[in-house]
Amino acid sequence: MIHVLQLGTLDYEAALRLQASLVEMRKAGRVGDVLLLLEHPPVITLGRNANAANILASSKKLGAAGVQVFECNRGGDVTFHGPGQLVGYPIFDLRGFLATQRPRKTLGAVDFVRRLEEILIRSCADFGIATECVRALTGVWTKASNEGAPAKIAAIGVHISRGVTSHGFALNVNTDLEYFNLIIPCGITKEVTSAAKELGTRLLLDDVAQSIARNFGEVFQREIVFVHTLEQLLGWSMGIPMKPPAELRALHEDELFWA
Repeated sequence: MIHVLQLGTLDYEAALRLQASLVEMRKAGRVGDVLLLLEHPPVITLGRNANAANILASSKKLGAAGVQVFECNRGGDVTFHGPGQLVGYPIFDLRGFLATQRPRKTLGAVDFVRRLEEILIRSCADFGIATECVRALTGVWTKASNEGAPAKIAAIGVHISRGVTSHGFALNVNTDLEYFNLIIPCGITKEVTSAAKELGTRLLLDDVAQSIARNFGEVFQREIVFVHTLEQLLGWSMGIPMKPPAELRALHEDELFWA
C-alpha cells in the first residue's frame, strides 16, 4: 500500500524537515510507504553534485525575483521548483519491492529511478504528451520531432539511506519557464518545457496528481490510498487513532494541519 498525501504549497525548508522525519519513521516501521505531492514557492536547489556556476543569476537578482537557494543531499545538479510544478517525494523502503532485473532480489537505486521515469511518461501520455527517456540523462523529455529537439519536462533527483528513499521528481505542469533562465538546469544546456506549453492550455494540478498517484500504483503494483492530513496518515499506518509526533506538528502547523 502507498499512502498519498497532497500538501498544497509548502516551502522547501519545511519539506526537507518533513521528509527527514518521515524517513526516520519509515526506517523504524512507524509509517508505511508514503508519496508526498506538493508545490514549492520559487526555489533553486543544489544537489550533491551541483556546480554553483550553473546558477546564472546573482544573489541580488534572485532576491529581487523572490527565489530562495538551498543545498540538499539529493543526487543531481541545480534545478528549480516553483508554482505550477508538481513535486513528488516518495518515502519508500525499497526492500519491500522486488527487483525487475536479476541478480538483485530487491529494488535498487537505478531501477527505482527508471520506475519514476516510467510513471512520469505514463502521466504525460494521460494528457496527450508524448515523452521518453534520453540515453545517459536522468529525467523525462518530450519526443524529438521534425520541428525540434527534445525538451525536458520532468527532473528527477533522489536520496537513499539504508534502503529508504527521499526527494524525487518535479513535473513542469503550468510552470513559468522564465525561471529556468536563472540556471543551467541539471547542468544541461537543453530546452525546458511544461505541459501547458506543449498543450497550449493549463492543466489542473489536482488532475495531474490523480494521474501520478494512479500510475505509482500501477508501476509499483501497490494499492493507492489518499490521506488528507498527517494525523490521518499516521493513524492509518499504525492502525489506531493517534497524534503526530511533536517534530512533525512543528513543521508549519498552519500549512500541514487543516481544521
